[in-house]
Amino acid sequence: MTIKLWVVTLVLFGWILPLKAQQLKPITLNEVLIKVQESNADIKISEFELTEAQGDFTMGNAIFLPTISISHTGMATTNPLMAFGTKLNQEILTAADFNPDLLNDPDQIENYATTLVIEQPLVNMDGLFQRKAAKSTMEAREQQVYRTKDYLAFEATRAFMQLQLAHKRVEVLEKAVKAALANETMVADRFEEGLLQKADLLQAKVRTTGMENQLISAQSNLSNASDYLAFLMDEDVAGDYVPTKGLELVDYVMADTDRAIEDRPDVKALELVSQAYRSTYKADKMAFLPRLNAFGSYQLFDDDLFQANSQGYTFGASLSWDAFQGAKRFAKIKKSRATYEKAQVAYEHYRSKSELELQKAGRMLLDAKNRASTSALTLEQSAETLHIRSNRFKEGLESTSELLRAEAQYAEKELDHYNAIYEYNYAVAYHNFLTKR
Repeated sequence: MTIKLWVVTLVLFGWILPLKAQQLKPITLNEVLIKVQESNADIKISEFELTEAQGDFTMGNAIFLPTISISHTGMATTNPLMAFGTKLNQEILTAADFNPDLLNDPDQIENYATTLVIEQPLVNMDGLFQRKAAKSTMEAREQQVYRTKDYLAFEATRAFMQLQLAHKRVEVLEKAVKAALANETMVADRFEEGLLQKADLLQAKVRTTGMENQLISAQSNLSNASDYLAFLMDEDVAGDYVPTKGLELVDYVMADTDRAIEDRPDVKALELVSQAYRSTYKADKMAFLPRLNAFGSYQLFDDDLFQANSQGYTFGASLSWDAFQGAKRFAKIKKSRATYEKAQVAYEHYRSKSELELQKAGRMLLDAKNRASTSALTLEQSAETLHIRSNRFKEGLESTSELLRAEAQYAEKELDHYNAIYEYNYAVAYHNFLTKR
């Protein structure tokens, strides 16, 4: 029996685990954060959305800049009115052209016109507020890019800590399997000597099998954590990542949170969205005002292609006013006002909720710190208990069930301790994320 257990141990820890270790890729938290910021798809999408908003804002420059168009048109006509006008434009009209017969039934005439048209907006109040709304939207998108990067940094940190915890769980369970195998060997020796019952041996075997199953599950969870980290970095890596730094309590000093909410990019973004809707509402109201635009055109005429024997220009200004468009404009104002007020309420609600989350995160951080301290003490006491019961069992003063119970409790408390460390580090990262400025 002893030889069989020794072979199982050799196979499990001398072949499978080293093979697994060969597939591990060391990585640091700093490397993870850099790769996430450079390659994550969510960040790229948010940057493209910012570019779209910048394009919308740039289009708003149309209310300041002129519109210029150039065209070259060729035509032939026998229409009396157009033929007469064409000769006038080409400056080739003679006294003979006033002959009623020629006026009523002219010969075909060709005309080639090159036209330059310029339109310059002068007063466009609704356009000014629409441009202001586009600017606020662009700035909101910019803040959202910042917050997306902050969130992905937090998510990457959390995933890295989960990977640290997964490796610790595997490490603890590997030691637990070794301890279970050692105890099974010891119980088997006692059973062969007739000092223990078969039930004791079966109990030790059940304990070993249970720990081996937990180890297999922990290794799967480790691979899942590694795969998620690779997903965040947009990488395809064979094997698993291994953190170069183990799971340890991080140092953290709680910062001043007086203006943490107001200065956060996501809260600023919602405020800017509200401002954009307010500008849109004002733009809809300003649509009642008239628009003043200047215009001018310069034309070149000839009866040959790409020639210019005559020329002329026109310039002026137009004041246009859509006095009434049914109920459409009033309905649009009503809708934009409701949208603005809804955005304002959403902003206030989000800010209040964010303050509540920050307060909750602060308490969670303190609770996690206390649990980490308590779990360390409990682990120390559990280790001492296991040591005492192991010595007593070797001397025949302790039952198999008590030894196995002490061994299970120690493994459980060790896992609880690392879970407590992870929860504290997560609470630190989350609190830092909520106070990110």
